Amino acid sequence: MSEGYGPTTWAALRELLVDSYQDLRRALTRRLGSADAADETLHELYLRMDRKDRVGILGNPVAYLLASAVNLARDRWRTEQRRSQRHVVEAFFDIVDESPGPDRIAEGQQMLDLLREALQHLTPRQRAILVAVHFEHQSQAEIAERFDISSRLVRLELQRALEFCEAYRGKNS
Repeated sequence: MSEGYGPTTWAALRELLVDSYQDLRRALTRRLGSADAADETLHELYLRMDRKDRVGILGNPVAYLLASAVNLARDRWRTEQRRSQRHVVEAFFDIVDESPGPDRIAEGQQMLDLLREALQHLTPRQRAILVAVHFEHQSQAEIAERFDISSRLVRLELQRALEFCEAYRGKNS
């Protein structure tokens, strides 16, 4: 290849890239911080040099290849940044406000008040079992041990408590 003495062809630059690949890869890896990124960039640069026209007169073709690769990597990084920012913005607009409105808050408060009233009408053991299962997330075995009763009786008391609360809600809502 004639360095600095005449117009350089793309084919000659491609040949130089292949011949100088390891040196270019090392230099580009240092600049980009990633051997994979260097490989991708050099591959893309090779593909882009599949042209018929001439490059022009180059004083240092290896430096030209390295500068071209760095610019290509920089352009890819900018494109990826813009794309990721666009996804973040799109995701922001896709957020649905799932917080309850005033009507749902009032309805929830009414249901909570009904539950409190219903709990007052349960036996102390039924109330304690219902609270232990649904609010303290205790297992039926733990509750049976706590009250010194069988697991079957825990299930029965829980079923009675739930049925009473459901009936109470149906009557009072």
